[in-house]
This record gives sequence, structure tokens and C-alpha cells, in this order.
Amino acid sequence: MDESQIDEGLLALLRKVDTPTVCNAIEVAQGKRGFNNYTHKTMLSSAPEDPAVVGFARTAKIAGKEPPTISPEEIKKRRMDYFRSMSSGPRPGIAVVEDVDFPECVSAWWGEVHTTVHKGLGLSGAVTNGVMRDLGDLQPGFPVLAESIGPSHAFVHVREIGTPVHVLGMTVNEGDLVHADRHGALVIPEEVLPTLKEAIEKLLDTEQLILGPAREEGFTFEKLEAAWAAFEKSRT
Repeated sequence: MDESQIDEGLLALLRKVDTPTVCNAIEVAQGKRGFNNYTHKTMLSSAPEDPAVVGFARTAKIAGKEPPTISPEEIKKRRMDYFRSMSSGPRPGIAVVEDVDFPECVSAWWGEVHTTVHKGLGLSGAVTNGVMRDLGDLQPGFPVLAESIGPSHAFVHVREIGTPVHVLGMTVNEGDLVHADRHGALVIPEEVLPTLKEAIEKLLDTEQLILGPAREEGFTFEKLEAAWAAFEKSRT
């Protein structure tokens, strides 16, 4: 995805809203239900109170359950190639790393060192189907969304760089625009970008037709019935 397609106003709004809101807004923009390129399982957030992260994906695959079969020199080269890739590309950026050992991941790629390094390279956060560790020592302002927590890095090594990855039902290509928070992550389809800001604003306004009356004293079924009729009408 070309970063010039995203204006600052949209980016600012995306950082303010949660991932479920973006999920719903994508369906508003598409005019139908059925959007499904999001994580389909419960994930753990290293910083659940942090705002949402939005960025262009930098992708990679790792493994670590078994020792690598390549030479130590190749292992080192791939790791430096990985960091070179993570340091490049459009910004804001987000690391999306698939652990190919899933569902038997044991290698905590994300800990104090890697969160500090990746933030220093200009990335805003990470999403993985793998493991994180060093809770309490992870770099502030770099939230990690992971499938599990564990103590060891095991035999972790880089397998692929810049290829499509799969994270708990979500498919991500390098350069895709990803939105993530404590609920999970999703890929924003390129075709909705021109209307996504309007769709989010419409969604938020529409929800107030229900939320406003429901929060007032004296709310009754009759008031709900009237509010819901207005809500349904606004969605058509």
C-alpha cells in the first residue's frame, strides 16, 4: 500500500478509536457484513491501556521449537537482513511476525531487547501468533499483541522476511495497513480508505442514537423501541 493514500486526519482518527469500531466501520464503508481479515482468537496485550496502533506492516516468519538447520553465519545474516527490513518501508510501521511453530510456539521473540530495538528503528508496535516475555520491562510506547507468554527464546531464528504471514486467521502482506489494540488486529482493505473516515464518523454518530437514550434516567422499553427504529433507519 502506498503511504500517500493515507492522510494524517484518517491516521489520527484511527489512533483514537478501538479495533472493533474499525471492524464495524469497514463494513459500513463496504455496505455489507462479512469482513473477516482480522484475528479470530483471543490475544494478549502487553499494554492493554495503550491507545490503538496503526501502521504499515513489516512482515517476517520465525521459528524456534527445534534447532535451525542452517549455518550460524546464515542465521546471523538473516537476523541482520530482518532488522534492515524492519528499519525500512513506509511509516508509521508495525511488525507482524508469524511463528511457524504455531500452535506449539515456545520462542519469545518479543522481549525487552527486541521491543526496544524495534521502537528505535521507528516501528510503533508488534503483532504475533507467537510468544512474548519480559513483562514489566518491555519498551514503553511499543505495545505487543501476542498469542501467549513464555520465559524462553529457545532456538528462535528468522525463516522468512517480507513474505505474506498468517496470524490467528488474519492474512497480512507487507505494506498492508494494520490496526491493533487489546481486542486483536485487522487489515484495513485498500478500497475503503477513501471513505473510511466518513464511515467511522457515521458509525459513532449512529451509535449515539441508542447509547444516548439508554444512558438517560427513565429509559424504558418504549424509548428503546423508538431509539432502535431511528438507529435502524440511519443505517439504511
